[in-house]
Amino acid sequence: MTTGQAGGAGGVGTDPGPGHEPDDEPGPGRHPDDGTPGPPARGALVLVGTPIGNLGDLSPRAVQALCDADVVYCEDTRHSRKLLTHAGITGASLRSLHEHNEDERIGEVLRAVGDGRTVAVVSDAGMPGISDPGSRLVAAAAQAGLPVSVVPGPSAVLTALVSSGLPTDRFCFEGFLPRSGRDRRERLASVAGEQRTTVLFEAPGRVGATLHDLGEACGGDRRVAVARELTKLHEEIWRGTLAEGATWAEGRLLRGEVVLVLDGAEPSEEPAVGDEVLAGALAESLAAGERTRGAVDDVAAAFGVPRRRVYEVALALRATAGAPTDGPGAPHGAE
Repeated sequence: MTTGQAGGAGGVGTDPGPGHEPDDEPGPGRHPDDGTPGPPARGALVLVGTPIGNLGDLSPRAVQALCDADVVYCEDTRHSRKLLTHAGITGASLRSLHEHNEDERIGEVLRAVGDGRTVAVVSDAGMPGISDPGSRLVAAAAQAGLPVSVVPGPSAVLTALVSSGLPTDRFCFEGFLPRSGRDRRERLASVAGEQRTTVLFEAPGRVGATLHDLGEACGGDRRVAVARELTKLHEEIWRGTLAEGATWAEGRLLRGEVVLVLDGAEPSEEPAVGDEVLAGALAESLAAGERTRGAVDDVAAAFGVPRRRVYEVALALRATAGAPTDGPGAPHGAE
C-alpha cells in the first residue's frame, strides 16, 4: 500500500517498505505445565481491527485480544509497538506481516496456530485483509481447518459512507483504482455504470486526477464526497459534484488518507448502447482476426460499458455462429 493511516477494513493502508524494526521472537505457546497428558492444544488466528486515526477508538475487546495473544503479526512493528504501548500492553512478541512477505509468513503462522498458539494479526490501521495484508493468510487458515475469529474495529469505508450524505442502503467497495492504462479505463467504465454507492480509496496526490477521470466516465454532475483524515484532528468531508470536486482539488495540497464516496448511476430502462451495437462491433473485430479477449477489451473501452456485459454478448455471438469461445482469450473475471 502507498499511504498511511486508514489501512485495512476501513482504511487506506501503508507500504511498510524496508527498514522495519527486527521481529521479536515469538513467545511460548500455552501448553499444560503440570506434566499430565492431555489433548493437543488448540490455537487460534485472531484478526484485530485497530483505529484508523484516533487511538481512543481502540476497543476494550481489541486490547484484551492483543494481551492474550502469544504473538502479534503486524505491518510495521514500530507502529504497532506504539499502539500497544498506548494500550498499556508491554512485553508483546511482534512479527512483521506485510504485502511483501505475507506469502512466506503463512506457513509460519499456520504452524504456530496448529501448535496451540494464539496469533493476533493487525494492520497499521483498520481491519487486516481489506486493502491490506491478511486475506491470503485467512484463506490458508480456513483451508487448513484452523479457527479464525475477528475483533471488529473502526472502518474508513463505513465512516466515509455514513458521513457522505449519499445513499447507504446499497453500496460497493472498489479499493484503489488502477493507476493507468486499459485496466483503469475498464474499471472507470464499470464504476460509471454501477447503480450502488461506490466507495474508493485514493492517495492524496492523485485525488484531483481521479475526480477528473471519474467525471469523464460518469458525467460531471454525479455527486461525490471526499473524506480525508477521518477520526483525526483535521478531519474534512467535502461534498459536491465530480466537476466541482475536480476544480476544488486542483492545486490543493491534500494531506492524509482519502476516501471517495460516489453516488450510484441512475437506473435506465434501456442500456445506452444496445446489445446489437455491441454484437456488430464484436463481429467486425473478430472477423478482422482479433481474439475474443482483445475484441471484448476494445469494444468495452470504445463504448464505455462493463467488460462482463460485452463478454456475455460475445458468448451469445459465438453460440449463434456455432463456434466455441477461445478460453485463453476470455477477459479476467468473466469466465
